[in-house]
Amino acid sequence: MANGSAMLARGRLRSLRRAADTFGFHLAGIDLRQNSEVHERTVGELFETTCTASNYAGLPEAARIPLLREELKTARLLASPFLRYSVDTASELKILREAAEAHRRYGKAAVPNYVISKANGVSDLLEVGLLLKEAGLLRPREQELDVNIVPLFETIDDLRNCGSVMGELFAMPEYLCLLEDRGRAQEVMLGYSDSNKDGGFLTSGWELYKAEIALIDTFRRHGITLRLFHGRGGSVGRGGGPSYQAILAQPSGAVQGQIRITEQGEVIAAKYSQAEVGRRNLEILAAASLEATLLKPDQAVPREEYLTAMDELSDHAYRAYRNLVYETAGFDRYFWESTVIGEIANLNIGSRPASRKNSTRLEDLRAIPWVFGWSQCRLMLPGWYGFGTAIKAWLAARPRDGMKILREMYREWPFFQTLLSNMDMVLAKSNIAIASRYAELVEDTELREAIFPRLRAEWHSTIETLLAITGQQALLDQNPLLARSIRNRFPYLDPLNHVQIELLKRHRAGNTDERVVQAIHLTINGIAAGLRNSG
Repeated sequence: MANGSAMLARGRLRSLRRAADTFGFHLAGIDLRQNSEVHERTVGELFETTCTASNYAGLPEAARIPLLREELKTARLLASPFLRYSVDTASELKILREAAEAHRRYGKAAVPNYVISKANGVSDLLEVGLLLKEAGLLRPREQELDVNIVPLFETIDDLRNCGSVMGELFAMPEYLCLLEDRGRAQEVMLGYSDSNKDGGFLTSGWELYKAEIALIDTFRRHGITLRLFHGRGGSVGRGGGPSYQAILAQPSGAVQGQIRITEQGEVIAAKYSQAEVGRRNLEILAAASLEATLLKPDQAVPREEYLTAMDELSDHAYRAYRNLVYETAGFDRYFWESTVIGEIANLNIGSRPASRKNSTRLEDLRAIPWVFGWSQCRLMLPGWYGFGTAIKAWLAARPRDGMKILREMYREWPFFQTLLSNMDMVLAKSNIAIASRYAELVEDTELREAIFPRLRAEWHSTIETLLAITGQQALLDQNPLLARSIRNRFPYLDPLNHVQIELLKRHRAGNTDERVVQAIHLTINGIAAGLRNSG
C-alpha cells in the first residue's frame, strides 16, 4: 500500500495472506490414527528389548498403568538406533518421527491429533503418550504435549465405560499437567459405525447419548473442556442423517461452542462438490453449533420416565439384534450370499480392506461394508432392525399407557424425534420386494427360509410401530420434499437392483467376462448414488 501497489495488496496478495493465515503452509491438518492393539504390540516390544517388562501384553490393566506412568515421568527413551525391531514397530516409530518433522517444518497445526481406535482403557492413552515421547512430541520435563491424544470409543461396552476411563485418566497428575499445555481441553471421539454393528441401531444411538452425558459430567467435575468428535458415516446405520437436527439433539453441554464431525463417502461430493452447496452446509453446521451453545445451553433434562423407557427399549432391541446377527447359525453366510459384499470387497474404493482379518466372520468385518452391503440390497438392516420388537415388548408390558408415553417422547424429546426421523428416511428407501430377490441368491434353501421371513416380519413390524408413534399415514408424510425426491428417483433406481441381481447370478455361476464384473461395479455405483446416503 505504501509503495502505491494498492490493487495488488487488495487483490491477489490479500487472498494469499488469507490462505496462509487459514491453512498455514500445510493446507489441511492430518490426524494420525491407529488401532490400540498395534500400540500395545509396539510398546510391548520396546519394553522387551530394554528388559523393562518381558510380557507386557500379558499384564492386566492394573499392572500396565503404573508401568506406563513411570515411563512417562522420565525423559529417557526406550527405542535405540542400535537395536532391530519388527517391521510393524519400526513403521510406527518412523511415522511418529515424520510427524515430528512435519511439526518442525510446517508448524504444529500440520498434525494436530492422534486418534486411538478401539480405545477401552486408560493404558490405551498412556501407550500413545509413551510413543509420542519417543518422537519428541511429548516432553515430560517441560510438561509439553504437541498433539492431542484422542481416544475413540467404538463398541457398546466401550461407550458404557468411557466416562469412568476419562475420570481415571484425569486423576493422574502427569496426564493432567500435559493438558495444561493444551489449554485444559480434551477431545473424545465417539464411534457410530462399530457401535451400530455391535449393538444395532436403537442401542447404538442410546448408548452414544448416555456416553455423552457421562463425559459431560466427568469433564465438568475435573474442570476440563470437552470437545466431542463424532465419527459419523453417510448412512443412518453409521450415524448419518440431517446434521442440523443431529447437533440440536445432543444432550445439554455436549457442544460447548465447538464440535467435530466426520464427512465420508459419497456425502462429501453431495455436500461440498459445489461452492454454493458447500457454503450452505457449512452454514448449517455453524448455525446448529451456535444454537446448541447459546440458545439451548441448559435445555431441560429429559423426564426420568423417558430415560427409563429408552433403557428398556434399548435392552429389547439389543437382544433382538444380537440374536439375529451373532447368535443365528449361518447368518454370516446369509449376509455374504444375499448382498454384494464379496464384490464390494474386491472394489478399489475404500481406504481399508473390507475385513480386519482374512475371514468372513461378521466380528472381523468392518462397519462400512456391513452397512453398504445392506444398503445395496435395499434392506437397510442396520438402520432399523430391532425397533419393532422393542416397541411391541414395551407395549405388551404397558397396554394402557405405553403408546401415550412413546408419543409424548416423540413430541417433546429432540433425541427421540431425530432417532425416529432417521429411521423414517431409511425405511422409505428400503424395499422388501427387492430384498426378497436378493435373498434368492442364498443357495441353502433352509437357511434362506429360516432368516428372510424374520427380516420381513421385523420390517413390517417396525414400519407399523413407527407410523403409530409419529401419527403418520405413510412413511415420510412429515417430509414431503424428501418423499417427492424418492418418488422421482426410484423408477430409475429400482431397475438397477434387478440388473445387479441377474449380473450377480451370472458372475457367481462362473461367468468370468470382464464386462459382467464391470457392469456389477457400475450398478453398485449407481445404486449408491441413487440412495445418496448408503455408506
